[in-house]
Amino acid sequence: MKGSAGENRTLTIEIPEHLDLSGLPAFERISILLRENIISGNLVAGQALAEIELAALCDSSRNTLREALRFLHGEGLVNYHQNRGVFVRQLDKRDVRDIFKARRHLEVLALTVNSPISDFHLARMAQHLDNAAQAAANEAWRSVGTHSLRFHQSIVQMLGCARFNDFFSVLLAQLRLLFCSGAGERDFQLPWIARDREILALLNQQQTEAACGALIDYLDYSERQLTAAFSHPISYGESY
Repeated sequence: MKGSAGENRTLTIEIPEHLDLSGLPAFERISILLRENIISGNLVAGQALAEIELAALCDSSRNTLREALRFLHGEGLVNYHQNRGVFVRQLDKRDVRDIFKARRHLEVLALTVNSPISDFHLARMAQHLDNAAQAAANEAWRSVGTHSLRFHQSIVQMLGCARFNDFFSVLLAQLRLLFCSGAGERDFQLPWIARDREILALLNQQQTEAACGALIDYLDYSERQLTAAFSHPISYGESY
């Protein structure tokens, strides 16, 4: 594996406020926690996951952590490298194509089968975009990316299918790893706020067909941007 900017990044674990892991097996709690830290951008592509340190941060035994890491390996989020350990996976252009193919199917389906969109779902989407706008005002670009991902997650959640929700959570984590290929977090994240707002405005007007068109345009453009980004490695500065 080639070296990466994330490889020597300080290892930390954040506990998301929205996360309720009660009643789950220990390994599943740890795997979800680590996946959420990938979605939030706290764990980045190529980052080393030192077993002893990570087990302490997760308040977990090393055996439980190993089981969780095997689970994440099955989800395509971490890789094992002989004599080096476990690393957050680095994705490539082939992953971009597959991820966006899945996104088109799920997100567009969610809009078309849930027309008209309920006030509850519209309010939840609006909250994610308000959070993104506030994060942008604070120049917290990593948070902007997270709230944008949550906006699209809330679209899929309208399908009311636990299996789709679980699958899309993995997809979001893989998508976040693709963000690490960009030239800079601010330049990459800033345009999406307005595009997400456009989709929500059309949904508020119950213009489902137009919203689907805007969503497809959004996904097409995003796929092109991420495909092109692989030639411009990200710089991990304070804004990230």
